[in-house]
Amino acid sequence: MNRLDHRDPLVFDTHELGRRPGSMRTVSRTLPAPEALGIEDVIGVPVGSEIELELRLESVVEGVLVTGTAEAHVTGECVRCLEPVEDDIDVEFQELYYYPETDERGRVSSQDGESDEDEEETYRLEGDFFDLQPVLRDAVVLELPLQPVCREDCLGLCSECGALLNDDPDHHHDAADPRWAALQGLSAGHGDEGDNTSDTREGLAENQEK
Repeated sequence: MNRLDHRDPLVFDTHELGRRPGSMRTVSRTLPAPEALGIEDVIGVPVGSEIELELRLESVVEGVLVTGTAEAHVTGECVRCLEPVEDDIDVEFQELYYYPETDERGRVSSQDGESDEDEEETYRLEGDFFDLQPVLRDAVVLELPLQPVCREDCLGLCSECGALLNDDPDHHHDAADPRWAALQGLSAGHGDEGDNTSDTREGLAENQEK
């Protein structure tokens, strides 16, 4: 009994292909994107957006060789300025889905379904069906940038006020001279305090000139 749901758009039926090595058929399918097609909180294919698949299914001795391409639209956020990032990707992939009763070398497996040797991660047909989602997910994630940017020369945000520097490359803040820090809290509007402050500043200036 198959565990895969044949109604899932990423589950494909190979029954018409048969098991004669050399048999081949092509499949075209447009389907809504599932979850987890991307790098979490960075960039990826929006859930439900369209993915266009072109597949070639080939029957080989060990199983069914699936070769294909996927076209999708991805969205994300620039890691420098936090502005939206959008792009179209076209990824290629190829994976061999082994027949349930054979191992990765085409040998008949033991009755418990496991080969005698430790296997690397492999994919198997369940009856006549295979699930493309894990293969598609790996292909898409490998194509995506780990640190997407809106443009290569993005200037990012001002570290002091958060202003978008791409809109104002000359944006800057005048740095306060730390030598005047002790005087910043004084007011020049209270009687002789203003004159004292002025005298103090003039004195500091004269010392700097010496």
